[in-house]
Amino acid sequence: MSQLDLEQFPGRIVEIERLEDVQEAIDYLLRFQYIGFDTETRPAFKKGSSYGVALAQLATDDICFLFRLSKIGFPPALIGLLSNPKVMKIGLSLKDDFQSMGRRMRFVPQGFVELQKFIKNYDIEDISLQKIYALLFGKRISKSQQVSNWEAEELSDAQKRYAALDAWACLKIYKKLCTKEFI
Repeated sequence: MSQLDLEQFPGRIVEIERLEDVQEAIDYLLRFQYIGFDTETRPAFKKGSSYGVALAQLATDDICFLFRLSKIGFPPALIGLLSNPKVMKIGLSLKDDFQSMGRRMRFVPQGFVELQKFIKNYDIEDISLQKIYALLFGKRISKSQQVSNWEAEELSDAQKRYAALDAWACLKIYKKLCTKEFI
């Protein structure tokens, strides 16, 4: 995999750091039937310590919203989207995401597609995002920012690109598997 070209998110990345910006982002996302989803949590390197989810990423084909949960909490509009069964949120390892979010708020997740279960219909055995993406698209996804501080006052450009790519890649994988090529 290390010889493959590195994938980059081709769209626009919008950070949501103020409550007054949440509704406009949610209204935009509600226009789509499918969106990519992921979360990031500050890693804890000390035994017995953990952090709540700091970032939720929701992506369409051309834009990714980074909701800075460590700054804005869980606004009702975001909870509404995550509980909306009509908008399909595509993610990987959702159980981990739900556990992290559950430490910070209560909600009933609806309209989620777990790629780890979905890909089993296609005889794909390796369930990591990097390997699925490399198999389907011939490009690699860097995980270099995975253990960075997602609660930092300002996210670096590398963190933003990494976060956007993870959510977008989930959506792209799902759409590719739903094409006639794989049905």
